[in-house]
Amino acid sequence: MKTHLMPALKLTLICILVFSGIYTVTIWGIGQIVAPNNGKGEIVNYVNSKENLKYGFVNIGQSFTSDNYFWSRPSAVGYNAAGSGASNKGATNEEYLALVQSRIDTFLIHNPNVAKSDIPVEMVTASGSGLDPNISPKAAMVQISRIAKARNISESKVESLVNEYTEKPLLGMFGPARINILKLNIALDALK
Repeated sequence: MKTHLMPALKLTLICILVFSGIYTVTIWGIGQIVAPNNGKGEIVNYVNSKENLKYGFVNIGQSFTSDNYFWSRPSAVGYNAAGSGASNKGATNEEYLALVQSRIDTFLIHNPNVAKSDIPVEMVTASGSGLDPNISPKAAMVQISRIAKARNISESKVESLVNEYTEKPLLGMFGPARINILKLNIALDALK
């Protein structure tokens, strides 16, 4: 028994030291060097003519519900980063279906020129974390008419802004194209 127990204990201690200590500190150190704001996320400061406003983190979803702005993906946790998560209700749950239908109805009221079949699913369903900061280019495009009308600017101007803020897939093939809502809405405010 001693011949098996001592090597197992040594291996356990080495694994604890390597994976709980050395590996963790190494990854944390790399994050301090490589990631924005020393691994604390990218904070956006928006300067307008009145004051310097701190909007928040680019990598955490924000709530936008005004007709003047692009809407974010819905959140099951109210965009609270302290408690990220989904509703965990199945696709056949009556309460969940009623919530999705309510979101569809709200979207159609504010975007009357959009057909129900043209609403991207991400605009009426929450993400797994409830903190998704991005939407697809299609989700932005269906909102252009509403925003242009609310701001009294041309649709082509808003569309060119959407195209400018569309982030392509990594290396052209990894992941979908996406648009960060916070960055896009700040750029929208900067339009004259």
